This record gives sequence, structure tokens and C-alpha cells, in this order.
Amino acid sequence: MTQELVDAIAEQERRLVLEYFDEDLAFTLGCALREHAVANAAPVSIEIKSAARRYFFTTLAGATPENEDWGRRKGNTVLRTFKSSMRAGLEYGLEGREQWPDVGLPYSDFVIHGGGFPITVKGVGVIAAIGVSGLPSVEDHEMSTAILADHLGLTGIALPEALKRLP
Repeated sequence: MTQELVDAIAEQERRLVLEYFDEDLAFTLGCALREHAVANAAPVSIEIKSAARRYFFTTLAGATPENEDWGRRKGNTVLRTFKSSMRAGLEYGLEGREQWPDVGLPYSDFVIHGGGFPITVKGVGVIAAIGVSGLPSVEDHEMSTAILADHLGLTGIALPEALKRLP
């Protein structure tokens, strides 16, 4: 079942591709993530960044400095692997490899749990990352994908319920 979840996440990554990305779009996506979190009373930290700069950052009531750090580290994982932090972690687990030292992702700067999702531009590739932290791993992941899907007008993006219950 874990391979099915990896495949489902890879399909999300394949479908959630933007035509462009700039500061205004980062702000729009960040605000949509924040509005979604507020509407669901989600105590999260939200960050959108590239390797060179931070485009958007906010925390909501109940989020802790640890959530901020985890969001940063999830984004770093995306920018290093060019895939969601959840998929990276699942793939390493299937391969029997650990984040450190096997994969070379030190715990101080990377984390392989759900909530980091790539911002991919058509014809360019992964150029930025969303990092959400504060909810269970799958819920952090689903928040990012839901907002990207809404922006793109896509449906059928959510992970199948049976797969969400996997560790």
C-alpha cells in the first residue's frame, strides 16, 4: 500500500504544475493557504520559498516555533529532492534508507514528513516550495495540494482515503 501512496503523490506532483510563478502568485497562494487554515482552525506555520528567498510566511494561533522550523526543513527537502517531502520520506522508507546519513539530509535542515510540496512551472521544473507544518503529516500535505488544485481549477487531486491512513 505504501507504493500506492507514493504513486498517488507522484501523480499529484505531475498534475499540480503552474504556468508561471512570481511574487504576486506566491502571495495569492500564501493567502489562500492562510484562509484555508483559518477556516479549519489549523494551528500551522506556512512558508513559500525558493532556494534564494522567502516569498511568503505566516503562522496561525497555536502554531509553535517548532512548526516554523519544521516548515522550513520540509521546504528544504523539496528544494533538494524536487519532490514533496512526504514522497521523499516514503520512497526512502521503501528503499530501507534513512534520511541521515544514508541520503545525506541532516536533521537540522531537512525533514521527510508531509507538508512540503513543490511549486513546479511548466517547461521549467521545480522553482520553489510550500512548507506547511502543524497538523498530522498527511493533513499538512493535503493542505498544500488542495490550494494548488483550487488555483489550477483541478478536481480529483486529494489522496484516496484508504491511503491517507498509512503511516
